[in-house]
Amino acid sequence: MSDYIIENFVEKMETQKIENIELKFLSIDDYEELKEAMLISYDTMPDAYWQKAQIKTLIDKFPDGQIVIKVNGELAGCAFSIIVNYETFSNHHTYKEITGNYTFYSVMRGWIFYLFHF
Repeated sequence: MSDYIIENFVEKMETQKIENIELKFLSIDDYEELKEAMLISYDTMPDAYWQKAQIKTLIDKFPDGQIVIKVNGELAGCAFSIIVNYETFSNHHTYKEITGNYTFYSVMRGWIFYLFHF
């Protein structure tokens, strides 16, 4: 199924005239498009998309680190980032460890340490 969806997306992009490319900060209003893109991209993975609360947490705690690219008003790509206190982690760490068991408990912004859970 995902090959069909991807092929249709590629075909649509090949025939669609690109009139506008926009780089912007992610907003919670982008969530449904983002969820759809994650489901298509990671269709073989369980829990292939982030929950709305997780995206909201990233936006709330580090808005400048969450980026989307839109082509003709439609989501075409994204990048998420977090800032962490690397001194508290060894070179051998997991994503689960560095994100505080996926809660982003360990996320830092500047010199302020954020404590939060979703």
